[in-house]
Amino acid sequence: MSQETAIYLKTNGEWQPTRMSGPRALLWLIALIGIGLSLFQLYSAGIQPLGLFYQRGIHLALVMMLCFLLFGPRPGRPRGVITALIDTGFLIASGASGFYLVWFLDEITGRAGFWNQTDIVMAWVCTITLLEASRRAVGTGLTVIGVIAILYAMSGQRGPLSELGEWLPGILNHRGYSLDRIGAQLYLGQEGIFGLPLGVAATFVFIFVLFGAMLEVTGAGRFFIDLAFAATGRQRGGPAKAAVLASASMGSISGSAIANVVTTGAFTIPLMKKLGFRPAQAGGIEAAASTGGQIMPPLMGAGAFLIAEYTRVPYLDIVKVSVFPALLYFATVYLLVHICAVKQGMKGLPASDLPQLREVMAYGWYFLLPIIMLVYLLVMGISPMRVGFYAVVGIIGIAGLNGLYLAYKQGRADNQLGKALTDALREGVVKLLQGLELGARNAVPVSIACAIAGIVVAVVGLTGLGLKFSSMMIAFADGNILMALFLVVIASLILGLGLPVTASYIVLIVLVGPALTNEFGIPLLVAHLLVFWYSQDSNVTPPVALAAFAGAAIAGSKTMETSVQAWKFAKGLYLIPLFMVFNPVIIEGGPLPLVLWNGFIAILALAAFAAALEGFLFTHMKPWMRLALSGAVIAIFYPDLQVEVAGVVAMLALLAMNYWHRRRELHGAGAPETEEQSQ
Repeated sequence: MSQETAIYLKTNGEWQPTRMSGPRALLWLIALIGIGLSLFQLYSAGIQPLGLFYQRGIHLALVMMLCFLLFGPRPGRPRGVITALIDTGFLIASGASGFYLVWFLDEITGRAGFWNQTDIVMAWVCTITLLEASRRAVGTGLTVIGVIAILYAMSGQRGPLSELGEWLPGILNHRGYSLDRIGAQLYLGQEGIFGLPLGVAATFVFIFVLFGAMLEVTGAGRFFIDLAFAATGRQRGGPAKAAVLASASMGSISGSAIANVVTTGAFTIPLMKKLGFRPAQAGGIEAAASTGGQIMPPLMGAGAFLIAEYTRVPYLDIVKVSVFPALLYFATVYLLVHICAVKQGMKGLPASDLPQLREVMAYGWYFLLPIIMLVYLLVMGISPMRVGFYAVVGIIGIAGLNGLYLAYKQGRADNQLGKALTDALREGVVKLLQGLELGARNAVPVSIACAIAGIVVAVVGLTGLGLKFSSMMIAFADGNILMALFLVVIASLILGLGLPVTASYIVLIVLVGPALTNEFGIPLLVAHLLVFWYSQDSNVTPPVALAAFAGAAIAGSKTMETSVQAWKFAKGLYLIPLFMVFNPVIIEGGPLPLVLWNGFIAILALAAFAAALEGFLFTHMKPWMRLALSGAVIAIFYPDLQVEVAGVVAMLALLAMNYWHRRRELHGAGAPETEEQSQ
């Protein structure tokens, strides 16, 4: 029996999917720990909840052990004798550092802050092991951030690196802390490695990642892609529009931009190229659409759970207020795709090349049942972790019963009922084990990133860096909210160069959140959504656009060109959070007429912006119209009702003029507008 491991490795500065294989014993050990981790998570989610440190300690121990089995010291290279010994040491350290906390938790708690030397040694063993796991599973950037945070805590007059404190600007200076104090803060404190970020990853996030893995191994990914093609394939730019819809549906479950690109892009990107999209365009469209998966409820790439924990707003409320902005984002990408297709004279795919909606629903309708159940249970107010447990059990049960039913029909037809049922049962068990293992593998980078983010959060709390950073931000912005938001965008882009989205959000909200809410008056929930949305920009913004790089690998295009295209199609990622800030009623609610008005102008402004960006809506736009339309879009952000109304009137007038020009062109050509041309 042979197996392969699909992971992402950084090759020549680009993240690309890579198949790795290894000795049979290693692969069996990976499978054993992965399946054990998933079963442990299911047990604690739906059968017997555990205490915080018990849950997080066991989770991190198993995740780090799995990491050192999956990722060697040198990416893409086989392990030698020395590296195998090194990995064995890290494997032991991973288990020891996690289970030490679980085994001696009562004694550590009883010492009430008076740590012994073993506690401190295990604290640094855990920290160093975690940093190395981060380097392998997430990337060097996040590891460097963690190391810099620890070095910063050591600098200062009382720290072991007091000489470094002399180089720090006055506002960043602090007293400095000993190795014992820092180790205890990182390992034994409630705001360190085992703090809130890891807690969210070890409970809510893992169970939904496992749900996504179960959907994948049972064939739900193919079902959603076929469903999207059946709905949009005949329209202009059909495969690109199908990519948008498929990414919205799959991304709402998986919550991973790169996973979305690889899953849906493998089907949509080749078809986009066949239809006439340039390779860079095809890769960029898929990257932009897939990035939306991380802002689409219910999972939002762990964001919904983190925001709920930080703001103390119920998870279901986070999901409710996030639906409309997410739909706006996907509508903007969809419209930009449509405009590009019309400008380039594209046509839809022939019906013979497309799946039929009736056939798609016939073979995969049951995949909708777990999602419907998931939404229903969330609305009923059941804990998200318990809902995730029921969703996983539901997809296993539904897919299993469907497999047995199909085997029963086939067996009756072939007069081999016993063999058919036995084969189906065997295949079902294999898929179940594959799903459990895949869920654990997919959760490794997220959990490790959250644990490293805990290091940064611990140092920020220990040194007071958050307040100092907020003071710097206030000083630079000088009371100008637009300047403050611009600084948030720049900070998110810089952090995104080395941090995954979840870690970038956690670090950024800790640093700038207090200033946004206390000094600039942005509501707490809006501030968190703003930072979370802007934390996505590293997926689509040059020079480091990870989702775009994955799209470029599939499309066979240049990475920078694909990144620029992804950045263009994902412009809603920047505008929609601005609209939340200046029109918070769409998030916080209010009188129905006001909510409807703000929803209308948001839709109109994004449509106008897409038209101004492409210079085309119903037909080509003259430069002065594009300029005027851009000014009208800017006007709706001005905090004055008259200016806002003037902007809306100007947008309506300019778009109506563009439509009238289109009618004149058709009339002058003597050709009536067909249904295909109007699509």
